[in-house]
Amino acid sequence: MAQTDETEAATDWTGRPFSCQDCPHNELRAGGRCVLGRICVRDKRSRRIDAFFGKNPDQAGAYVDHLYFEVRALAAKYASLFQIVRLMSDREPEVRAMAALRLPLSRVKEMRGDKDSAVRVACALRLEGADLVVMANDESERVRFTVARRLDPSLLPMMIGDKDPTIRRFIAGRLPPERLFALIHDADPLVRREAAERIVPDALGQLVADPDLRVR
Repeated sequence: MAQTDETEAATDWTGRPFSCQDCPHNELRAGGRCVLGRICVRDKRSRRIDAFFGKNPDQAGAYVDHLYFEVRALAAKYASLFQIVRLMSDREPEVRAMAALRLPLSRVKEMRGDKDSAVRVACALRLEGADLVVMANDESERVRFTVARRLDPSLLPMMIGDKDPTIRRFIAGRLPPERLFALIHDADPLVRREAAERIVPDALGQLVADPDLRVR
């Protein structure tokens, strides 16, 4: 009967099969903290790499300069902050984004102008107050949506003119009811409908004759 053991599928990031014979972590293997096909930093599968660092976070610092970007990104998840500062300028956005999710906010502020939107989204998930407000006009819809999710509702009126109707609809669902007046004449009927569902009753008279049936 052919074996179906998961270890048969172990290949490294270059696509080559490997074994434990030349592994530098034999002592970890003996303790069950490194298992071929399941918990392995040499494997190309991110879940196996992540499992390795989860079991052995003290090893992460040794891999922040690895050639494979998945290894660097997952090492950044567990390595000390001192070891991942240099990943702020890593060539791969996934690595820089992971660094942004962990570094002190003073460092994250330096990354909010990153050329890749995934990194800027990571920054928007961390920053607060005025440091977050300045990202409300980002060119990326993903970044602006993240800002809209995290801004205090009292600051959301500054985004009601966003060019993306999906973002405006989301804002209409978070604004205080008394601040929804500015959206009852929005160009998108779904934005107006969202406003109609939450606006103070006194303002509903301006929506009952709306040209869109969904709003009425």
